[in-house]
Amino acid sequence: MADQSAGLDWRKGTPVSTRFDDPYFSLENGLAETRHVFLTGNGLPDRFGDGFHIAELGFGTGLNLLAALDLWRQSGQRGRLFFTTFEAYPLTPEQMIRAQQAFPELAPLAQELAPLWGQHAFALPDLTFQMIEGDARQTLPEWPGAVDAWFLDGFSPAKNPELWNADLMAQVARHMAPGATAASYTAAGHVRRALAAAGLEVMRVSGYGRKRHMTIATKPIASA
Repeated sequence: MADQSAGLDWRKGTPVSTRFDDPYFSLENGLAETRHVFLTGNGLPDRFGDGFHIAELGFGTGLNLLAALDLWRQSGQRGRLFFTTFEAYPLTPEQMIRAQQAFPELAPLAQELAPLWGQHAFALPDLTFQMIEGDARQTLPEWPGAVDAWFLDGFSPAKNPELWNADLMAQVARHMAPGATAASYTAAGHVRRALAAAGLEVMRVSGYGRKRHMTIATKPIASA
């Protein structure tokens, strides 16, 4: 059923962007893909610690935040997780809540955060969240943060090339602390080359499901 006012189609509970003709998460198992690509891909939970900072290109339905906070809690972390996300076209709270119903495993956490959706910043005892709305090509260069892990989760590079260009990948690298990592579901050659050109150590590894490969990258400790 189409929801043109929201820029979404719904396919068996999965929201699909009509702007980019791409689903917000895997039609097979969005949570499993998130865990494989963004959590395992960034070496989590082993690298977690008080003050660990995740940044993300593409907030979408909030699934990655839910999965990261769920892992934080399930792995018994103490202290606070920081999560900053860059999003040009935020979904409405109602759209997010509907999309998250596809993941009953996360239902208690989704219900806890549901009243907070739509806010650009909020804090829980174990989480500090910020959404920076707008074109990341403009907002990320102005952002002062340096993170421990990136979730590169824009729509497909073939359909949303603006979020994967070399200049933006260089900004991703610039906003990484030494030893920080980045992970993405895409293994597109131009994305991997852009990350490597930005000084990151890039690897193509096994992807999730039908996607044979994905990308992980690390900022060398010795990097300035």
